Amino acid sequence: MASPVSVYNSNALDTHISSTSRESLKMELLADVSLLPGEERIIDKETMYICPFNGAVKGKVLITNYRLYFKSSDADVAVTLDVPLGAISRVEKMGGASSRGENSYGLDITCKDMRNLRFALKQEGHSRRDIFELLFKYAFPLSHGLPLFAYVTQEKYAENGWSIYKPVEEFRRQGLPNNKWRITFINKKYELCDTYPTVLAVPFKSKEEDLSRVAAFRSRGRIPVLSWIHRENQAVICRCSQPLVGMSGKRNKDDERYLELIREANDTPKLTIYDARPSVNAVANKATGGGYEGDEYQNAELVFLDIQNIHVMRESLKKLKDIVYPNVEESHWLSSLESTHWLEHVKLVLSGAIQVADKVSSGNSVVIHCSDGWDRTAQLSSLAMLMLDSHYRTLRGFQVLIEKEWISFGHKFASRIGHGDKNHADQDRSPIFVQFIDCVWQMTKQFPTAFEFNERLLLTILDHLYSCCFGTFLYNCESMRDQQEVRLKTVSLWSLVNSKMEMYLNPFYTPESGRVLYPVASMRHLELWVTYYIRWNPRIRHQQQSPVEQRYKELLALREEYLKKLEALELSDSSPSSRLANTPNTPTASTPPQQYTQLQTPL
Repeated sequence: MASPVSVYNSNALDTHISSTSRESLKMELLADVSLLPGEERIIDKETMYICPFNGAVKGKVLITNYRLYFKSSDADVAVTLDVPLGAISRVEKMGGASSRGENSYGLDITCKDMRNLRFALKQEGHSRRDIFELLFKYAFPLSHGLPLFAYVTQEKYAENGWSIYKPVEEFRRQGLPNNKWRITFINKKYELCDTYPTVLAVPFKSKEEDLSRVAAFRSRGRIPVLSWIHRENQAVICRCSQPLVGMSGKRNKDDERYLELIREANDTPKLTIYDARPSVNAVANKATGGGYEGDEYQNAELVFLDIQNIHVMRESLKKLKDIVYPNVEESHWLSSLESTHWLEHVKLVLSGAIQVADKVSSGNSVVIHCSDGWDRTAQLSSLAMLMLDSHYRTLRGFQVLIEKEWISFGHKFASRIGHGDKNHADQDRSPIFVQFIDCVWQMTKQFPTAFEFNERLLLTILDHLYSCCFGTFLYNCESMRDQQEVRLKTVSLWSLVNSKMEMYLNPFYTPESGRVLYPVASMRHLELWVTYYIRWNPRIRHQQQSPVEQRYKELLALREEYLKKLEALELSDSSPSSRLANTPNTPTASTPPQQYTQLQTPL
């Protein structure tokens, strides 16, 4: 007999299932699925998963308010799928009532995490209607007036991840405020700029009224503010949006004077302004009221970094997905990969960040912007800071970097990812943050001992970028998060990470506080991140665990064990009873003392 949930139809979407029925369903699938707090079963159904690697696989699919879970019933082919609904971009019906051919009727699901799913159902009696409508409803809750799952789940962790980043503390770590830079709270009610954080660092000589006048000349009011300062040479990285020059070539004396104050703060001979865009795009932006800094900005030089816009990046990743999922095209692999231009874009982003880091390291202050200062600008500032400051290469420091440069400074996560939104074709969608994490991964490959965190952390961050299980990446800016009470009503991703830190630590890590990292940004030295982009291919998955890393972890554990034994022996040697036993009358007196040396495991 079918369970009560299986016959749940479209006319009764909001009907409450009786508690008895719920309990029987829980018992039935308890062995398969461990539910999160607040997670509820919505519907389960016998189905056929059209697996790209094993062909058609019989089993049961379960939809909860958080995930799609499939388990094969065929003993010969063990297939399990566990997909957070937040990772679903699109749900479509496949075939119709009159479709001919085996497994031609069912559902096509496109995911944001580099995979697609296809399920075949029986054609009789509109058997897919209920599951389609329920899946559509819970995969896109905001489009149906439902809360995101982060507001529903109340999982408890040992650490509170919301406390990881405190702006004033982070500025103090950098040595601010000082006699050249001050901290201002002019934006505490988001009146200066509704997409900026409340705490900003600005030139000491600037007045509050100056900031308001500069904001009127910068796109979205995103004025140049300090992101990072070099402790020794006092050179700074400032970020902002484009100036509103327009076709008529408007000038703003306050903006020009403000950039001069940034230059004067450490007597940089010339302030370097890095415009992330190709020069053609920057010129084109004049037509819509934007533009770039011209010759009227004294003691400044403008450098275009040729990084393409969000639309180009979206299409590039789409092409990459086409060549890696479901099957990797072996015969023309290199030319196919090249045709996506993905690694070329990664190269340009890294190359731009290297230029920023090098300029600051040599004592010159820089200003970075793109159009609105929340996509390419965030990539460049955060990567340059990662190269310059070893603190950001620690596990907690990296969390601070993401909170500071991406989340607090208003990268539009909601628009770029589309959390809970059914509009899969929205032109605002773009993998800008994924590209940043890819750049970080490239750096970890080139400097395997420089980062305290491992690849698992990067994969976890990207998985929960989509999952909607945590509040960390929800909404476009701080003001929206305050309105939606994200910190009060949801859990931070860093609560999970910092409660299980040992999972995310790099065993090869060697702290080096003053070292600046300059990765090689050439196509010969960049790799496709296989364990992310091609991880759904079972042949790739088996190779994910590095045998070297595994062996090194074992050696570290062994070293820890020996050190504990050594400590215990030293304690027993120093105890009064052991000293009494080792008197000159005892037979052991002539035995030379044992020498203990700490084990050093070479890299």
